Amino acid sequence: MVYERQAEGRYGSHKDVRVDPFVREFDMGLARPLSRSVRLNGFATCLRLEQVYWDILAEMARVNGCSVSSLLSHVDREVHLRHGGVRNFSGLVRVVCVVHSLKEGGCIVTA
Repeated sequence: MVYERQAEGRYGSHKDVRVDPFVREFDMGLARPLSRSVRLNGFATCLRLEQVYWDILAEMARVNGCSVSSLLSHVDREVHLRHGGVRNFSGLVRVVCVVHSLKEGGCIVTA
């Protein structure tokens, strides 16, 4: 069909995917964005992240024996001290979560 050929040319065929990212028990709730109020070094702000990132942050905070706000304050403080700040703090937090998860899973991430 014309639609199938257009879709294949535009998006690639399903045969191109070697590892299916949608595992059998994939929970779409993890992709739901949630806004939460947090305090970053004494300043109240709102941070919007997908549920999966809030879960990772909660686990990181638990391991460190602190609150999620304390953990995020540390990230905020360190990015200012080391790099002069960041324009997209939410994006930085997502990357921190992914790097943490990859390290915990035995993958090594280097720049």
